[in-house]
Amino acid sequence: MRKSMITMAILASLAVGGSTISVAQDAMVKGEVTRIDADAGKITIKHEPIKKFDMDAMTMVFKVGDPEMLKKVKAGDKVQFQPDKV
Repeated sequence: MRKSMITMAILASLAVGGSTISVAQDAMVKGEVTRIDADAGKITIKHEPIKKFDMDAMTMVFKVGDPEMLKKVKAGDKVQFQPDKV
């Protein structure tokens, strides 16, 4: 798989500090928030490999499905999320 930027959306399954919206745990990816761009509705996450897309661990910018989620996280937060191609 190429290492270039892939546009993805983080679904309403962003989990912070142990509270998670109901979603299949095997689809969840762990990561750490490195930056938030609320104006653009984007979040940068240093994440573990994403098996669903045969993608290695890396730092990527994701477009969020619900910009309100960005008010609940800050740089340095450990998160779990479910990415999806859009």
